[in-house]
Amino acid sequence: MLKDLAAQYYKQGYNCAESITRAGNEYYNLGLEEKAFRMTGAFGGGLQVGDICGALSGSACVISSKYIETKAHECADLRPIMLKLVRAFQTKFSSRLCAQIKAKFYSKEVACLNTVTTAAEVLEEVINEYEKDKQTK
Repeated sequence: MLKDLAAQYYKQGYNCAESITRAGNEYYNLGLEEKAFRMTGAFGGGLQVGDICGALSGSACVISSKYIETKAHECADLRPIMLKLVRAFQTKFSSRLCAQIKAKFYSKEVACLNTVTTAAEVLEEVINEYEKDKQTK
């Protein structure tokens, strides 16, 4: 499961965004290279300032890598799946902001591990549902 891979990366010291992106790359065979992962580093900690959750940003990176072939503007899948992702994330965490999510889900024992695994579950559910819906249309 995606959440298990994300947990493994988080336990290796990667931040929320890096963990989700690395797990998504492995799980969905995205073929990302090491340099691409470094680009996600600043997303951790809510862009390092408690803003948009790194796990959500990392999830957006996975979706972009999975669905965009050349340009975002040319990807009909991007807007609808991102809308589903953001809504599902907001429903699960009652926020999209790192500082607010951290206040509820962070613990000294595991830091943001629970956020990472829950976000990975949300991402996997959204992708699975989206793919299923596409097949029935």
